Amino acid sequence: MRRGSGEDSGIVGRTHKSTALRTHMNKLNINVIAVSVVLAFSTAAMAEGMAKADYKAAKDKIGAEYKAAHANCAALSGNASDVCKADAKGKERVAEAELKAAYEPTQKHTYEARVAKAEADYDVAVEKCDDLAGNAKDVCVKEAKAALTSAKADAKAKMKASEANAKAAEKSADARSDASRKGADARKDAAEDKSDAQYTVAKEKCDTYSGAAKDTCLSQAKARFNK
Repeated sequence: MRRGSGEDSGIVGRTHKSTALRTHMNKLNINVIAVSVVLAFSTAAMAEGMAKADYKAAKDKIGAEYKAAHANCAALSGNASDVCKADAKGKERVAEAELKAAYEPTQKHTYEARVAKAEADYDVAVEKCDDLAGNAKDVCVKEAKAALTSAKADAKAKMKASEANAKAAEKSADARSDASRKGADARKDAAEDKSDAQYTVAKEKCDTYSGAAKDTCLSQAKARFNK
């Protein structure tokens, strides 16, 4: 995702805090990552049209692995524990969505799996933001939200394009042309959603400043995102 911190920093002649924020975020919860159990939730090997019994067994396995990962979070405390739990829960949700997509392969289920991944990443990112305070935390949350919006927009665009292409494959050249147009429209909508989310982040970063410096920051943000 585009951060835009370089442009923001140039308006006031001092180093913007966004770079420091990202550096800080990269260092957060290193111990959590080191001790957190990585859940073996990959569904890559699952064949389409699996038997119902196999589906149930795989779902039970996901549940058991989530419980084990969640239990390991007890060794942590404070926000580190919260991040660990959010990570475990997110991976469970993603695994279940991917399993469903493998068991009943449809464009809708593929879309739901992508959304589950985006939401899981968002939940973890927001938990990590709790280690910050003030404007740094506000920017962190807005960046997490922007990443979620971008991922959902991409997932929606891919679903619409795939559905249109699937229908067009069975029809005329005109239908295929219409599918191509719908795919382009979906990508345009996704780009607009992502731009709006990134503009929200840019505005939040301007709260670091005050007076004329803040006004200049907001003006540059509006110009950059055509607002």
